Amino acid sequence: MHSLNRNRDGLPVGLLFSDSSPTAAVEATQAAATELAISEVNEAGGINGVPLVPVRVPVGPRPADYLRAAEALCDQFGVRTLFGTHMSNSRKAVLPLIEGRQALLFYPTLYEGFEFSKNCIYTGAAPNQNCLPIARHLLRHYGPRGYFIGNNYIYAHESNRIMRDLFEQADGEILGEDYLPIGASDAALAAVMAKLEQAQPDFIYSTVVGSDTIRLYQAFARTSLRARGVTIASLATNESDLARMGADVAEGCIAAAPYFATLDTPASRQFVAAMQARFGAEMPITSGAEAAYFQVHLFAAAARACGALTVEQVREALWGVTFDAPEGPVRLDAATHHSYLWPRVARAASDGQFQVLETAAEPVRPEPYMVEHCIEDRTPEDV
Repeated sequence: MHSLNRNRDGLPVGLLFSDSSPTAAVEATQAAATELAISEVNEAGGINGVPLVPVRVPVGPRPADYLRAAEALCDQFGVRTLFGTHMSNSRKAVLPLIEGRQALLFYPTLYEGFEFSKNCIYTGAAPNQNCLPIARHLLRHYGPRGYFIGNNYIYAHESNRIMRDLFEQADGEILGEDYLPIGASDAALAAVMAKLEQAQPDFIYSTVVGSDTIRLYQAFARTSLRARGVTIASLATNESDLARMGADVAEGCIAAAPYFATLDTPASRQFVAAMQARFGAEMPITSGAEAAYFQVHLFAAAARACGALTVEQVREALWGVTFDAPEGPVRLDAATHHSYLWPRVARAASDGQFQVLETAAEPVRPEPYMVEHCIEDRTPEDV
């Protein structure tokens, strides 16, 4: 058994988010939501009277920086429960250390799937929970001819591979596929826009992330495609991106995620109000933040159910707890370590907010390996 290292101050938990990475804007929302959830857990009595003690160290922009930060959290501060990382290359950089230190990493971000670690809990969307809904929506409402644009790293390549399979299964056609380095030049973006103008797709599927998202959408807004109603669809574009690109640029783009800040339910309204009361009215509320929030509460519920605060007992207890998250009730799948989530599709409106178009009728079982999936003959309620 490996202890979670309770000390005289409480139970240390690490926050592993960067304020200088390409995805720093959305990571800021995830860090804020993690802090909010920790404060709520402590206000409710902590873990059977033991408070959670958040520990955070500086994290640079590169995957190796996340690894060094995780090492410091584990070795200098005795942390055995970590919340964070965002891009897949940072998660993959950290996982060997997490496994070697017998720690737990709670990962609150959508990703490409096809991964399992007994020491990682995945609370962002798996491919069947976002790729399938957005592919069905694009086929129904935009057409079968797509063009893929991504950053040149693992998430984009793998997500595009999945989407290509889905569209070819439905007799769709992918007219082109381009990958840009993170921080691509204006000339590189312009070259891709020229290819789009020549290809004339029905839609663009973007796996561009972080600050490059803003520049991509701004470049696309100047094209004739945008003028005739072609849209950019993405799993990674979120409310922090909309806030930075502006409503005029964002309007009409399509996104798929388990949660959007405009979701009008009591739990969602309470979450948004608590985030803005604590961090200001300008704090964007993202799906990544919502996952970061509920994963802390799932951890706390599991830890409260344990006889001893060990990695093994908490991990086992996780499979028996649920939480009424802002998106709806969520729970974890013991077989995959992923989450049952509520897939949704939304469109950016003229006010710069996502408006939900489709919602799953019930939480969807995660299929990170896409063993069972079908893009055809399903209604929106079946997503």
